[in-house]
Amino acid sequence: MARLRHRIPVRLRHHWRLVAACVAFLAACYGVLGSGTVRPYVTSVRTASAGVAVRDLAGSEELFDAAAPHDVALTFRDESYQDMLAEYFKDGDKKYVEADLTIDGTTIPSVGIRLKGNSTLHGLTWKGQTRPRDTSGRGNPPEGFRPPGGEPPEGVKPPQDGRRRGGRDAALKAEEPENLPWLISFDEFVEGRRYQGHSRLAVRPAMGSAAVLNEAVAIALVDAAGEPSQRSAYTSFSVNGRRSAPRLLVEYLDEGYAERLGDGVLYKSLASGSFTYQGEDQTAYADDFKQVNQVGQRDLQPVIDLVRWVEQASDEEFASGLAERLDVVSFARYAALQSILLNHDDMAGPGNNYYLWYDLGTERFRVISWDMNLALRGDATAGPHDAVGMRRPGDRAARPGAGERPEQQGRPPDTRGAGGPRGGHALKERFLKDAGFKELYEREHAALTRDLLAGGTATALLDQALKAYGLNAGADRAKAAEEAAGLRATLETRAESLAG
Repeated sequence: MARLRHRIPVRLRHHWRLVAACVAFLAACYGVLGSGTVRPYVTSVRTASAGVAVRDLAGSEELFDAAAPHDVALTFRDESYQDMLAEYFKDGDKKYVEADLTIDGTTIPSVGIRLKGNSTLHGLTWKGQTRPRDTSGRGNPPEGFRPPGGEPPEGVKPPQDGRRRGGRDAALKAEEPENLPWLISFDEFVEGRRYQGHSRLAVRPAMGSAAVLNEAVAIALVDAAGEPSQRSAYTSFSVNGRRSAPRLLVEYLDEGYAERLGDGVLYKSLASGSFTYQGEDQTAYADDFKQVNQVGQRDLQPVIDLVRWVEQASDEEFASGLAERLDVVSFARYAALQSILLNHDDMAGPGNNYYLWYDLGTERFRVISWDMNLALRGDATAGPHDAVGMRRPGDRAARPGAGERPEQQGRPPDTRGAGGPRGGHALKERFLKDAGFKELYEREHAALTRDLLAGGTATALLDQALKAYGLNAGADRAKAAEEAAGLRATLETRAESLAG
């Protein structure tokens, strides 16, 4: 026995405990996992500008391939989910929960997921209660709020008929996480990780419509107009084994998105913010804008300079100097698209839904569309200069006199399309007030109407979206076809009305 022991290398004899532990660990893994296979990650590794190594997971299928079905599954601990809900219902904070994600057969452990949206979550219920509306715009609950499970605070009532506030859409329930809007972060718990170039993905909620075709078509139309847009795709979707109808997966405007735009800085407008000058202290704008990329290398100063100039420039200075600071043709196209697509929740809407792209080469800004879930739901007969409001169930598609301006109908203007109580957006308002820029807007509006609506592009994109939805498991093709018929009627009415 001693002779055999001396045949073992000295270094191995000295570290036999470590070797034994490794063997025991491998045996335990085999006992747990058996002979099952784990799909390896196909990655590319590079160094980001900030010095963080980026590991990009290739996956097995192109994420936004509309010609193929997709499958997304999330699993997480219920205790973590309950803690997340308690924090959200207490103070409005949307905390990340660690989860495992499987996309088209590729499993990615330890992603971060959190609730996504603002107005979308206003009707969210948990244990039969809704969270109080925050009138301050800063995310703080009214004093005396108690989390669900106890007595509701004064003025907060459980939903009576299972519908959202205002009766607009079906309620979202925390007990049905497979229907909620989610933001998936690949790098929340694993620094530098991306999936096919994306650090985040948005999962739109399953509510109010079978296939949210309006958002899918609106996103595609922005792209068809030649403006920066987001890619989207339908996918079957499940959370902890609970399966929903197919969901719309939307590209998030993250660092990878900014890299594809070119050499510049991307800024997100926050729902809690405003486009007002608050001095040169950049911390004063923490509730207004968030810098997406080049953090630590660039800062918020270009945005502050733009806000100050728009607020303080005379009409003459605005007319002559805006083109030095903003791509005015692109902005005219942006404003025209929001009108054509009946999107009342754009940069001038209640959600402040837009991004600013600052091109470091030209030193000019470009406004980027974001969050089109309320598009193509308004009055299809509205004209290029009409305020765009939200049509609710029971409203007729075309009200008598809807093509007239509100003041011509003997009632105050509809401010829902101008930011509601916040009064719209100074840049957009000044742009459309100036005679020269107004003429540019009208030209772009007419050209886009011709190219997107009269030319049949919109209805073709609708057909593509309907087909893509139907490829996925759980698709309700009958309801989706009914939804598509209504949207097709809206697009046709829109084309006829604007052509006149």
